[in-house]
Amino acid sequence: MKQKTKQFAVCINNKGYKASLDVGKLYRVIPDPQAESHGLLRVVDETGEDYAFAADRFAPMDVPPAVQKALLSTRTYLFHVHHRNRRSRSKSRHR
Repeated sequence: MKQKTKQFAVCINNKGYKASLDVGKLYRVIPDPQAESHGLLRVVDETGEDYAFAADRFAPMDVPPAVQKALLSTRTYLFHVHHRNRRSRSKSRHR
């Protein structure tokens, strides 16, 4: 039986991508078998666009169906796992 791809993942490492990823933030995963075959995970980042990052930067999460429905019905796919004050960040992209 094929394992279903997780729809959300928490960033656990943003080294080199601090303008694009926040550690501890829940990101929507976009299924991309080609990226996955190269060890990458496609997520919607801080810019609101989807990009492929090294999969080891994220921990896939099981989200209860009711929560998943609520998250997917919002206009943004970026969610804080923990409430915290946001630091000002550089607008530069580290790609």
